[in-house]
Amino acid sequence: MRAMLRAPQRVLQLTLAIVKPDAVAHPLVLDAVHETILSNRFLIVRSRDLVWNRQDSQQFYQEHAGRFFYQRLVEFMASGPMRAYILAHEEAIPFWRSLMGPTKVFRAQHTDPDTIRGAFGLTDTRNSVHGSDSAASARREIAVFFPDFCEQHWYQHEEPQLRGGLVCYDAAAAIHRVPGDGWTERG
Repeated sequence: MRAMLRAPQRVLQLTLAIVKPDAVAHPLVLDAVHETILSNRFLIVRSRDLVWNRQDSQQFYQEHAGRFFYQRLVEFMASGPMRAYILAHEEAIPFWRSLMGPTKVFRAQHTDPDTIRGAFGLTDTRNSVHGSDSAASARREIAVFFPDFCEQHWYQHEEPQLRGGLVCYDAAAAIHRVPGDGWTERG
């Protein structure tokens, strides 16, 4: 059972976080990334496990088509299960990116060894996690991974509740909730 925590008071920012196939393949790494999210007081708005086919991967990384790493990245991201999260925090995008560490794993291991990529990354492609780099990217990427999620509805209805009250982590659903509405924390 997780203790309730008081949510932040400033408007929450959303970001997409992906745990890539290399990290999901190792349950202890997946658990460590999940714990990093929780211990840094991110609110998990949505989460889902999924597997991409090659076409999904090509579409998502279309902006990189023609670059030397594109084909390797497309194949890798379609190689196994992933976990996607919508995370909320007052400064979700820059904070998540700081926890991820540098894209280049060699750099992460030497300059930021305590980051996710510094600790668990294998190569620049197999670097364990992804995170949106701007608010515009977050909106676009969240729509790809969570097509039923409506950001406007979330900001009007869920965000004020999460920001304004006590928040509990529902481990069964793998999201944070405001107690009430027929939900009770399970332990």
